[in-house]
Amino acid sequence: MPISLLGDQPFENTPSLEAKALRINLNANIYGTLAEIGAGQEVARHFFRCGGASGTIAKTMSAYDKNFSDAIYGKESDKRYVSESRLNKMLNLEMKHLEERIEKKTGSEKIFFTFANTVTTIDFAKKFKGHGWMGIKFQTEPNGPYSTITTHVRFHEIDARSQQESIGVMGVNLIYGAFYQHDRPRKMLRYLYDHIDKEAIEIDTINFTGPLFKEIDNRVLSLELVKNGMTEAVMFGPDGNNLLPARELYKKNILALRGSFRPVTKVNLDMYKKSLSIFEQEKGVDPEKTLVIFEITLSNLMSTGVIDEQDFMDRANLLCSLGHIVMISNFKEYYRLAEYFSNYTTKKIRLTMGVSNLVEIFHEKYYRNLSGGILEAFGKLFFKDLIVYLYPMLDPKTGEIINSNNLKVHPRVKELYKFFKYNNKVVDILDYSVEDMRIYSRDVLEMINRGKSGWEDMLPEGVSRLIKDQALFGYHAEPQKALD
Repeated sequence: MPISLLGDQPFENTPSLEAKALRINLNANIYGTLAEIGAGQEVARHFFRCGGASGTIAKTMSAYDKNFSDAIYGKESDKRYVSESRLNKMLNLEMKHLEERIEKKTGSEKIFFTFANTVTTIDFAKKFKGHGWMGIKFQTEPNGPYSTITTHVRFHEIDARSQQESIGVMGVNLIYGAFYQHDRPRKMLRYLYDHIDKEAIEIDTINFTGPLFKEIDNRVLSLELVKNGMTEAVMFGPDGNNLLPARELYKKNILALRGSFRPVTKVNLDMYKKSLSIFEQEKGVDPEKTLVIFEITLSNLMSTGVIDEQDFMDRANLLCSLGHIVMISNFKEYYRLAEYFSNYTTKKIRLTMGVSNLVEIFHEKYYRNLSGGILEAFGKLFFKDLIVYLYPMLDPKTGEIINSNNLKVHPRVKELYKFFKYNNKVVDILDYSVEDMRIYSRDVLEMINRGKSGWEDMLPEGVSRLIKDQALFGYHAEPQKALD
């Protein structure tokens, strides 16, 4: 008899937590283990309380003591127990044990799974709120291949018990989703918050791997996290894999460039190279401990009113192919970006921007939601060791080069600007190309869409070939007739 996992329950209804756990328990084919470290056995508790667990749960365990945990799963090179590496060791070892200890005849109709989490909850001083990794490795047919879902969460609740309960609820949602909602991973992300206040727990990294998800690009799911308000920022590396922001930013010097990168042009790369050169010459900056981030805001991705995922992937593919780390954030204001970085590093933070961007952040309209207005925003922006590297602008009417010395801001904030300027919080990039300053991404994009020629010379070496080979940004191999 075929084993049915999907389609026998409408997704529009939100089952209770007990109903989810019971449905897993009553499926005679699902069989697995739960290993939990650091937050009790909150996930396992739900499966035992609803009944019928004897045919589903092979084993639950909590190797809580660090020495005992090391004896079972091995030591981590970085000595961290709440890590992706530890989670994967737990998933793989428990699955190995499951396969070895269940006779082939007995397990011939079983669909194996292993769920694991490794968590640290809030400390007594309530200084560190806590975070954790959780994941599931599972089959959807007997003797079939395994697929895996792993995720990193950050707690926002201020007591350990609430955090434990939240991890228990999300763990049940993850196991249920893996078996009954794996064919719709976008919706599954939202279902992870069933019966949880979204303000209580944040998902800042998630990865779907294995045969079930071979058509899934985890960068798109990262975008879903930001779009659905599950986190404020996500990162992915040149290989396209999602990165944990806290791990990547920890104790790093950070250089961030915000832009549309639609597509990345010669002027974008010039800004990057020149500002990085300045940064690396600063005292105490170790290039090996310096991270360069190309950041795109959610509002930028929604420039047409909705998020065009193909457009997003075109930008992501291009930046990744050039070897860059990409961040998608919900930080419309620069001070929020600076605050975010400050959560993870005490090292130097540098923002590279053009003149128009710097003038824009001195508009008071963006800070009406702050009780201290623009003064509060700039206090947050420049509170720590943050400096703006300013790329000059060519005035298209006069041909004048505009930099920090002759740019114009509103008279009401002129003295505020002077304060930051003359306290060396704004540094001009002096080595620039006037010709490159005439290049604008929007012009390049329009030329590509209209089938015009000449845009190739406005892009860094090799970029135009990537756009053509991968048909990015609406490029057509057979140029369309140019429109008047």
